[in-house]
Amino acid sequence: MVSPTQRSLKYLRNNGWHCEIVERFSPFTKVRQDLFGFADLLCLKQGSSPLLVQVTSTGWSSRIRKINAEPRACLALAVGFSIEVHGWRKLKTNKNRWTIKITNIEKVDAKYVVPNV
Repeated sequence: MVSPTQRSLKYLRNNGWHCEIVERFSPFTKVRQDLFGFADLLCLKQGSSPLLVQVTSTGWSSRIRKINAEPRACLALAVGFSIEVHGWRKLKTNKNRWTIKITNIEKVDAKYVVPNV
């Protein structure tokens, strides 16, 4: 079975992006940790802003809330990254075909505070 992350990698690479998986699995805690608390993929493409992607098969709104609550997402947008949520599901009309729903995150509610150095 192909994971949603693998589906997004194929989709993005077919559209000219160079992508890497940036979430990691901790064998001690048995928990997956996303880059900056929300990103599964880091993607680069000539002429485009760097892209951070959160991938899911269900629960788009919970992923968007997760990003909105993460101060580092606000910082990522401020320094020029783009953020997307890729949601994968099977269409009801054709149960063997996966479709992607892409939500572009343009603004987050969290505020990033730069610490005094």
